[in-house]
Amino acid sequence: PEEGELRPQLLDRFGLTVQVSAPREPRLRAEVVRRRLAYDADPAATAERFASEEDELAARIAAARELLARVVLDDPTLERIAGVCAAFDVDGLRADIVTARTAAAHAAWCGRTEVTVDDIRVAATLALPHRRRRNPFDAPGLDPEQLEDALNDSAPEPHPEPEREPEPEPDPTPQPPGGGGQDGGDDAGTPQGTSDGPEGPSDTGPAAEPDAPDAPHDPADGPGPAQTAVAPAAAPDDPRPLRRLEVPGVGEGTPGRRSRARTDTGHVIGAARPEGRLRSLHLHATLLAAAPHQHERGRRGPGLRLVRTDLRATEREGRESNLVLFVVDASGSMAARRRMGQVKGAVLSLLLDAYQRRDKVGMITFAGAGAELALPPTSSVEAAAARLSDLPTGGRTPLAEGLLLAHATLAREKLRDSSRRPLLVVVTDGRFTAGGSPDAAAALLRAGGTAALVLDCEAGRVRLGLAADLATTLGAVLLPLAELTGDGDAPDLAGTVRAVRSVA
Repeated sequence: PEEGELRPQLLDRFGLTVQVSAPREPRLRAEVVRRRLAYDADPAATAERFASEEDELAARIAAARELLARVVLDDPTLERIAGVCAAFDVDGLRADIVTARTAAAHAAWCGRTEVTVDDIRVAATLALPHRRRRNPFDAPGLDPEQLEDALNDSAPEPHPEPEREPEPEPDPTPQPPGGGGQDGGDDAGTPQGTSDGPEGPSDTGPAAEPDAPDAPHDPADGPGPAQTAVAPAAAPDDPRPLRRLEVPGVGEGTPGRRSRARTDTGHVIGAARPEGRLRSLHLHATLLAAAPHQHERGRRGPGLRLVRTDLRATEREGRESNLVLFVVDASGSMAARRRMGQVKGAVLSLLLDAYQRRDKVGMITFAGAGAELALPPTSSVEAAAARLSDLPTGGRTPLAEGLLLAHATLAREKLRDSSRRPLLVVVTDGRFTAGGSPDAAAALLRAGGTAALVLDCEAGRVRLGLAADLATTLGAVLLPLAELTGDGDAPDLAGTVRAVRSVA
């Protein structure tokens, strides 16, 4: 995951996938170590010990290969496989083809010549998990209940039985008044419209009226009978599309889709004298530079006389990727469930934006007595999303510690990749209850020329404006949480962030 996720178009090229992880049971782990030590001590004896088991496995594989040609995959089974793949909304038809082949192979492996629903179930668990991903936050795997529902929904419908002609009803026999049977009637004492059958008295009487619908529960009365405890970690809201956030100025970093940069590709913006090797000649600018000197160079015929100082290189401008470092307040002031859900949803939106623009991301959290580098800078936004979803909240607010750790992290990353410019995103309400004032740490970041954005999470009618003060000290853009997605009358974030001037 640290190397970045494969695109869905490439994942679809893999036929089957198996999720592999080390066992957590001590007994199994010890057995693995035991066998490895035995092999290191005597490889020949270890191979001989398991030779019979390997021979049995090889014979079973050979038998399955021979039986495979006789496995029947009829049309109803194919339609059921197609129904399962369609239920999981996979792209293309590779999944259907692979699932069909795998189901037939599994049937041969089990010694059968007909494909059953068990074969389809096993094939789907191997062929579909990696094809379900639509964005970097989708976890691989299949929901067993969803798979069972898809198998049941795609089951072939049974053939309807032929309709039978209704038998003629006998003529009713007149009954004596007040009697229902030969002995004067068992129902003589039963009021009309009621019955006392095996199921008990009917519900038409006043004593057996249907239950009235429950009245709506008032939250002020406390938890209702069916309410459950609230989970300590707030679930993030769904990510939403953003307008582009940019680092001000023009960089020279790794090609991407975020900030302006001088690149080998992109649109032409001008020409300049080359520094070092000439990579791309700007012909028009070169001719204009040489033209005024033709007389003094002794030109007498067609063509121009050029010297090296006339050469002009093409300057192009494209987009670069950046390092987006999140500094997230995880203290008690952010612990309100709905509020933290909104904050996590906002950060997920920024993570999705970073994935689409090919950025590296990192995350720092601060709470309690200090700050923690929860995720070192990486290209895997999936790892960042997982850390964010499980982020607990509580404790005091050491905002200064979070900013100091951000400064140290950015300084370390600059040594590793000096051309990648950072964008610092501070997610906070501006409060600090531990570690002192954050002004010194914010000034340190501003002096280093770090482009920053403060996402103001302050809520309620009474606002202290501490996040605005922090943004001023950082030289950063202040953005309220509600305006992150740029909906409605929200400002143009690209233009706003470009207006920020880094202080050298």
